[in-house]
Amino acid sequence: MSKAKIASTSPTAIDLEEGKKYAFCTCGLSETQPFCDGAHKGTDFSPLVFTADKTEKAFLCNCKQTGKAPFCDGSHSGLVKD
Repeated sequence: MSKAKIASTSPTAIDLEEGKKYAFCTCGLSETQPFCDGAHKGTDFSPLVFTADKTEKAFLCNCKQTGKAPFCDGSHSGLVKD
């Protein structure tokens, strides 16, 4: 599998709605970060579909290096965007 593109070196704050499904971009190619827009087609990547457990503000990863996808875990610290 190829490595994801670093879309940004900072997370995006998103207001999640309990019970709503989201498609998180895992490839870094989407123009609608942090969400999938289908730009992964033809790659080894696919979106991470998740349902929000509760209504809350969450920080979603844009560097695509997190170990807690789709949530930011600070992995972007020290990364340089391609």
